Amino acid sequence: MRSTPVISRALIWIVALMTILPFLMALMTSFKTQMELFQGVFTLPASLNFKNYLTAWQQGHFNVYFLNSVLVVIPVVLFSVLLGILAGFGFAWLKIPGKKVIGAMLALGMVLPSEAFIIPLYHELRWMGLTNTYLALILPQIALSLPFTTLMIASAFQQVPKELVEAAVMDGASRVKILWGILVPAIWPTLSTLGLLLFIWTWNEFLIPLILVNKDELRTLPIGMMFFQNKNTIDIPVLMAGAMIVIMPLIVVFLIFQRKFISGVTEGAVK
Repeated sequence: MRSTPVISRALIWIVALMTILPFLMALMTSFKTQMELFQGVFTLPASLNFKNYLTAWQQGHFNVYFLNSVLVVIPVVLFSVLLGILAGFGFAWLKIPGKKVIGAMLALGMVLPSEAFIIPLYHELRWMGLTNTYLALILPQIALSLPFTTLMIASAFQQVPKELVEAAVMDGASRVKILWGILVPAIWPTLSTLGLLLFIWTWNEFLIPLILVNKDELRTLPIGMMFFQNKNTIDIPVLMAGAMIVIMPLIVVFLIFQRKFISGVTEGAVK
């Protein structure tokens, strides 16, 4: 019986090492020269040489792609959370005709793959004159995020003690006061977790920027990385440096909000 925890911990460590090993290999390779790469994949670089990062940043136009990703991620996260709060409040506390049908449609929107509607979406945005614009990258991703944000926030609202809301109603508080003064602060860990998830999903989005944007000056990091990879199939260290430029912001943001993310999950924000 005592050996069971040891075996479980050993398996966890093995899985963790298998998960992090490719990232560590890519990180080490990004600091190597071509000669050091030929010496072995697992060999350590002689020094922390950032020349590969400068080369990737300049030749791969990552300065433009990085700014585009930031300009897309920020409004998508902010508006998705804001609209999710309003819609989630309606689902959790208001009487809405056909609420179950709307909820089922939102659930369907969560599982419907982007490939199923990307062609009609392209023709619709083209008819509206929005292709090759920032709005073509922002609006569809907000719409795709709404089903998840609405149901997640509605579920969190329903876990707030009804006594708090009833007491606020007895005191004559308005719906706006109840929403922003009581409910939103009560589910703040959930909102932090949701914001982190939306940031990761939007930052990694590939299909929508690939189809709806053709101009190089509007491409985001994942699309820019794809074109940079096609141009640099030989210089592996520079290619790995470009990959690190794409990945590092996700790691930094996760490490900063790690505690809030864990608390949002462990407090039962999602049923």
